[in-house]
Amino acid sequence: MNYRQRYDAYLQAFNEQLAACCDTYLPLGSQVNEAARYSLLAGGKRVRAVLCMAACELLGGSADQAARFACAVEMLHCYSLIHDDLPCMDNDDFRRGKPSCHKAFGEATALLAGDLLLTEAFEVIADAPVSETARVRASAALAHGAGSAGMVLGQELDLRYECQPVGEETLRLVHRNKTGALINAAVQMGASAAGGSKDDCSLLEQFAYDLGLVFQIVDDVLDVTSTSEELGKPIGSDAENNKTTFATLHGPQGAMELAQQINAEACGRLSRAYGERSEFLTALAESLLCRRT
Repeated sequence: MNYRQRYDAYLQAFNEQLAACCDTYLPLGSQVNEAARYSLLAGGKRVRAVLCMAACELLGGSADQAARFACAVEMLHCYSLIHDDLPCMDNDDFRRGKPSCHKAFGEATALLAGDLLLTEAFEVIADAPVSETARVRASAALAHGAGSAGMVLGQELDLRYECQPVGEETLRLVHRNKTGALINAAVQMGASAAGGSKDDCSLLEQFAYDLGLVFQIVDDVLDVTSTSEELGKPIGSDAENNKTTFATLHGPQGAMELAQQINAEACGRLSRAYGERSEFLTALAESLLCRRT
């Protein structure tokens, strides 16, 4: 299969599992469940889910082995987006071209929907049809990537420095945690499903954090060069909040040159370690570098 066919195959496997997870863990009949499903099923690139399944296959497992873990990481990611959009955080009215969860269901229900997705993500892992060791490793990876040493720390730092001028070192620290940590959790969960070694996990960790940094740099550039229609969410909010980004530090062109450099180094390391087996992941990294949404 070529890159697009393989990506679509991952998405199909993921979507089938996600539908089953919604029926089991988010059954209809509750407004909070409906709000959670509204945001979870709103589409998106599902990058973290695909990374989870692709990392599992890279290390000799199958996409099916990692599909439940992929659902869990997307559930947790969705919780973070619901909370990010709330008025007390980023105060965004749209997400993926639709009204944000709190705009569609109210702030209290949206808050609970996010809490629900966070909680159920770990039940999904606990019930996954893989070994106990894999489930424990995946739970630890997701908790670490999402918590006080990962995404939540990144969000705290992002709020702390929102209206302060900062340098590149601080900006990298913010986004290593805010974006990179959950991307790393996704690949580590895939490695857990495949029984990956410590060396495998270390190589994937370096790739994941580089990928997260490139993803954020491109986000910063798109915020000043794209349109709301293309992105499906408001643009220009960084400038309105006097927020330091890679685009303000380096300019859009300079930021993209930095992203290209980081991406090339990350893909080169993965290719040297895994040869042809790394082709899908390196192609995915290239597509994220060149994305317009």
